[in-house]
Formats: sequence, C-alpha cells, structure tokens
Amino acid sequence: MEAVTTIAGRAYPFGQKNVDTDVIIPSHWLKTITREGLGRGAFESLRADPDNLFDSAEFAGAPILIAGDNFGCGSSREHAAWALLDLGVRAVIAPSFSDIFSGNAFKNGILTVVLPQAAIDRLIEVARTHPIHVDLDTQTVTTPFQDRYAFDIDPFRKLCLLNGLDEVGLTLAQSDAIGVFEDRVRAERPFLATGVAA
Repeated sequence: MEAVTTIAGRAYPFGQKNVDTDVIIPSHWLKTITREGLGRGAFESLRADPDNLFDSAEFAGAPILIAGDNFGCGSSREHAAWALLDLGVRAVIAPSFSDIFSGNAFKNGILTVVLPQAAIDRLIEVARTHPIHVDLDTQTVTTPFQDRYAFDIDPFRKLCLLNGLDEVGLTLAQSDAIGVFEDRVRAERPFLATGVAA
C-alpha cells in the first residue's frame, strides 16, 4: 500500500448523497480476477451521460472526490475501493460514510475525510475551478482561498496510512518478534515443528 501524506490536485465536485457501492462499481464488474481496470467501470451508470463529471478532461486523474452524505452505502464490496483507486482517487471527502466502505477504503490506502455539510458545500464550489489540498499529518483540508478545515481520524488508521501499512505490512513489521516467538516455540515444543504427537 502506498503511504498517504498529502493529496493535492483537482477534486471531483460530485456531492451526491447516498451513493451506494453499486453506483461506484456495478455488480457485473465483480467477475474480474484482478483489481486493474476497475476504474473503467467506476460510476458507469453516471458515465453513460456524455457530459458526466468523471470523463471530463478538466477533472481527469483527480485524486480527490468530494461526495455527499452516506457515501459508499449498500453492499460490502471491496471492489468499490479498488475502482476508486484505479480511477486515481486517493481521498474522499464527505459528511459521512458507510462504515464498511470506510473500512475497505482505509485497508486499500484511501483516506476518508469527514467534514460538515457547510465545508463540503464550500469545497464543491472551490473544486469546480481550483485544486484542493489534503494534509493527513496536520489533519487539514485547505484551498487556495485560505479555507482551512480540520478533520478527525482514528490514530491507528492515521499511523497506517502515513506509513503505507496494510494488514500484511503490519504483520511484516513484526517479523523480528514473530521470529523470536517461533524460535522459542520450536525449542520448548519441538513436537509442534515436526508434527509428531507428544
């Protein structure tokens, strides 16, 4: 997982409320055996409109998505986070998120930022013409117009994102301690290592 420190650039001024995971990535995209290419299916139903936000040259590759309340509701499909990542999104800012989506986003290196609706409205206004800056270390979202919004984040999630640690990375970070434990178990209980009953 890539470390997240700052995410800056254009932001999709999306703003829709109650966007479920089927809108983020329709179910027929779930048959794939790889994460690659899921960005093509992200927001497929909305992209049927030729003037849609997600295919606009102005916002191509935008690393931030500004959404409405209850973003990511619906099913638990992790493909929603994978599709956003493949689209280039590294942070989603909204008034609230589905718990399951928020967890899936975190585990895949996407920062979810909760801000009040008034802040979302202002960020959508700014994002139409200017970049947005998200700083995980200082826990702030800023604009070129001196707007500054502080956000809360679980300290464990912050640590993992700043260091690019997913569940595998967290385990590997403890490899020395795991090795010591395994050596001790082999010495104290050799029958476990050989598979021979005591």
